[in-house]
Amino acid sequence: MRDIVENDSRATLTDKLAIGNIMPKRRPKLLFLAFPFPPAKTPGSVRTWNIATYLIRLGWDVTVVVPNPAILRNVEDSEKVSVELERAGIKRIITDHRWRCLAPNNLKCWNQGLGKLAGGACRVVARKLGIDRHIGWIKPTERACSNLTADDVDLIFATGQPFAAFSLAKRLSERLGRPYVLDYRDPWTGNPHAQRHQPLTATRREASLLQDCAAITIVSPSWGSALDQRFGVGSKIHVVTNGYDSYEMTAVKPYDFGHCAFVYTGIFYPPKRSISPFLAALKLLRESPHGSANEWYFHYYGVDEKHVREQANRFGLTDRIVFHRQVPRLAALSAVKGASLAVVITSVEEEETLEDKGIVTGKIFEAVGLATPVLLIAPMGSDASAITATTGLVKSFKGSEIQEMASFLEDVVRGQAPQPRNIENCSWAIISQNLDALLRAVVVRDSCPILVGDGVGGRSGSSAPTQAR
Repeated sequence: MRDIVENDSRATLTDKLAIGNIMPKRRPKLLFLAFPFPPAKTPGSVRTWNIATYLIRLGWDVTVVVPNPAILRNVEDSEKVSVELERAGIKRIITDHRWRCLAPNNLKCWNQGLGKLAGGACRVVARKLGIDRHIGWIKPTERACSNLTADDVDLIFATGQPFAAFSLAKRLSERLGRPYVLDYRDPWTGNPHAQRHQPLTATRREASLLQDCAAITIVSPSWGSALDQRFGVGSKIHVVTNGYDSYEMTAVKPYDFGHCAFVYTGIFYPPKRSISPFLAALKLLRESPHGSANEWYFHYYGVDEKHVREQANRFGLTDRIVFHRQVPRLAALSAVKGASLAVVITSVEEEETLEDKGIVTGKIFEAVGLATPVLLIAPMGSDASAITATTGLVKSFKGSEIQEMASFLEDVVRGQAPQPRNIENCSWAIISQNLDALLRAVVVRDSCPILVGDGVGGRSGSSAPTQAR
């Protein structure tokens, strides 16, 4: 496996921008293909919102292409979001979506009786043929963007999943004559949480899109290395992690639990992402002198109550667990800020594949931004642990280190939790500066390719992914 190195070319590129005065005097124009975007209530919306707002603060003109919120199943307050978008200066192109039956969990569609039966048949055929379940977003989006010209766009930036956005980026790039950059929030054909292997047609499609793109951003070094090993595109890959928005975190008020609270927010993917090791450690804590003498509870916020209840019964901890179900984002953040400890799990398995090591959930950055200590369960040498190491807040354990976790929990109960140090490096204020430099370099390369080598958007050769964080 290649080492991840710092991108020492960024300073040179920035110098070229300044000395050559190459960038246009006007604000560069970004067309952002972001299926998950507020008011959509999905984890991916957090990253896309922060990318859009921080790039605008750094001098970009951002237009986000999104599906109509009226066709989405899970949305926040649309009117409130519209006001926030206007205040932030974000423009939107709102699209329709065909073949909604391929994604009934995300999109409103006829999903009862004969409609459910027909939709199920369509989904089976789509899976076998390797058809993206959001393929119905492509044509309506092309129509919605049909009035755009090359004067309206300097760069196309597409985030996946859904990876139909990548195909859409290439098609718009060909029509407008503008470069496109692909943003991986998750792996596509190499996703460690995927229940089925993607067909060969999907792998070929991914290879073609990667070959023609100007650059690639991805959330972790290991996922970047895995992508390079499979497709030989290391010269294009730049690591742009998730992060926290300091403005949002400052406004969060802590929830008063009235006792030592361990909090987990989100979903599970058993057997890789399971609550079992943590509850095993809680059982040991309960049996310890300090654990039995102090009041503490584990609070779960999310939709996987069944999984947590089953494991709580197994370890005899039903009286120590409080269920809150799924709550609005602000309520979840309030709980994390008021917690004595946030629990984050990437994988409980001992294997150390690049795909498993590269899992870095966004919630770990929110806990860091809220200055809440974190118990992280991840493979040894995980990217989640390495990226957050300088914050001082994250203590990482393998899934098998039950006794070690129990000892750490005992320290937390006794008031000896980790304290924050350098958390700013995980903020979008810092991360967005590196993304801004990368995207500007792509625009420069497209305008004056003789000035920039293969370090940004090169189409041949392979090198280590660069750490743009």
